Amino acid sequence: MPLPIAPIAGVALRYGAIALATYAVTRHAQSAPRDQRAEDAMDDVAEGVALRKEQGQMNGAGRFRRVIRLGTDGPGIEVDATALTRIRIRKLGD
Repeated sequence: MPLPIAPIAGVALRYGAIALATYAVTRHAQSAPRDQRAEDAMDDVAEGVALRKEQGQMNGAGRFRRVIRLGTDGPGIEVDATALTRIRIRKLGD
């Protein structure tokens, strides 16, 4: 019985395109220096999601922090993801 190549080729093409795009982005991404003020601001964010609306802008912050272990006494990793967002909308004069 022959092996159907079409479904396998489609999956390989899709993952190949994702790998190529990831490679291209990493080759052209510039390295940014670490800003300690930004690091401190992200450390101060409380866990969960918070939104604040003021005149002309909306601010949002979110933090997800978990420890994942393999087994009860196994090795673990800590995942700490923080996002800070500011959206400003201003009306410009003519």
